[in-house]
Amino acid sequence: MGLPKTPVLTTDCVIFDSGGRVLLIRRGHPPYAGSYALPGGFVEIGETVEEACRREALEETGIKVDVLRLVGIYSDPARDPRGHTVSAAYVTILPFAVTPKAGSDAAGAEWVDNWRSVELAFDHAQILGDADALLRAPPR
Repeated sequence: MGLPKTPVLTTDCVIFDSGGRVLLIRRGHPPYAGSYALPGGFVEIGETVEEACRREALEETGIKVDVLRLVGIYSDPARDPRGHTVSAAYVTILPFAVTPKAGSDAAGAEWVDNWRSVELAFDHAQILGDADALLRAPPR
């Protein structure tokens, strides 16, 4: 199924634990079925992008997130092979790792230590790198 001709709004959630691992899902559907990806998805009518990030994280990993920090807006028209999507990406750090449970359209969910060396779907490697850099930057 393709996306509409106008850009669609999505959200991507970068979730770190206190040890620096990142929570990734395995996509259950095309495109990139079986590939690692950040939890996230489409923003529904009537919800904020922050609410969508929290909802998608809970639906896909079973983990509730609270405090979110904006990483950036990702709008390359070629970032999703289905059509033009614009994503608001957020990052959070959980004080301790909670065991994830895959749900919704995720085929799996797991904490990944070596996230810099795994191949990610879409532009999620860029988003994850930007989130890591944001968290490492000295406060202004």
